[in-house]
Amino acid sequence: MANTTQYTNPLIVQRADPFIYKHTDGYYYFTASVPAYNLIEIRRARTLEGLAHAAPRTIWRKHESGPMSQLIWAPEIHYIDGKWFIYFAAAETTAFDKNGMFQHRMFCIECDAEDPMVSEDDWIERGQVETGMDSFSLDATCFEANDKLYYVWAQKDPEIKGNSNLYIAEMSNPWTLKTKPVMLTKPEYEWETRGFWVNEGPAVIHRNGRFFLTYSSSATDENYCMGMLTVDENADLLDAANWHKSDEPVFQSDLAEHQFGPGHNSFTIAEDGQTDILVYHCRDYTDIKGDPLYDPNRHTKVQSFTWNEDGTPNFGKPVPYNYE
Repeated sequence: MANTTQYTNPLIVQRADPFIYKHTDGYYYFTASVPAYNLIEIRRARTLEGLAHAAPRTIWRKHESGPMSQLIWAPEIHYIDGKWFIYFAAAETTAFDKNGMFQHRMFCIECDAEDPMVSEDDWIERGQVETGMDSFSLDATCFEANDKLYYVWAQKDPEIKGNSNLYIAEMSNPWTLKTKPVMLTKPEYEWETRGFWVNEGPAVIHRNGRFFLTYSSSATDENYCMGMLTVDENADLLDAANWHKSDEPVFQSDLAEHQFGPGHNSFTIAEDGQTDILVYHCRDYTDIKGDPLYDPNRHTKVQSFTWNEDGTPNFGKPVPYNYE
């Protein structure tokens, strides 16, 4: 029977770049960017709704100086070969580089405790995930396919117009790339280049004999929206020609319901173990003072989605806010 749960939305306020993972212990684990961009926290609950009231546990704090001292962005928690890993982006300074970009690089921390809700001392730093390109990079995720571990992320290529493209590589371990980066997509459509030329925030779901890779595009205001790449599960995932890009957004602002800039999504499964859940952040207004990145009101939302007859996901529209 399909899940008919109506979740509170927003589920968690002032948490951008949300990531929810349902573990084999029955808990949902949640992490996201905090408004101060200064630490990484985890919260957990037996239900998605329970995450709204779960107490967060800080498991890592930014350094006083150095490459992991500023703008801690977009953590993701993964469980790989019996250990917990969190990927995140961090910078040494809030200043822009010569390309007018932030100076983020990607990092990994690890915990081998059964329960990741432990003290900060139980998480060890694995350092920077090196891609072979020394430039702005962020929003790493990983997924397994055919007994191989793949890493997907966003990065700036100074030779390509725009802010970030999406890349994939196979990994030799959860913090080391085994192969050279392969570019899967760059901003090219009008809906990917509003305000900024951006492809970022990748997320992967495996269904119906294919891998679907969603990503976010354009400026982080009402123009923010989601695109999608599709590849056959048996294809060579490191051959960009095997990935097919949707020419229209698959999820975008709904002006009638005042839902603006949905994106930076992740995927999880509902309590019934069957219904797929889209996790994303969104705002309910467009009058943003200053840089949208420093506006704290990108809230975490969750909603179920369905599948089309051709086996592709149908995300629908962002659900309206329903809390009092």
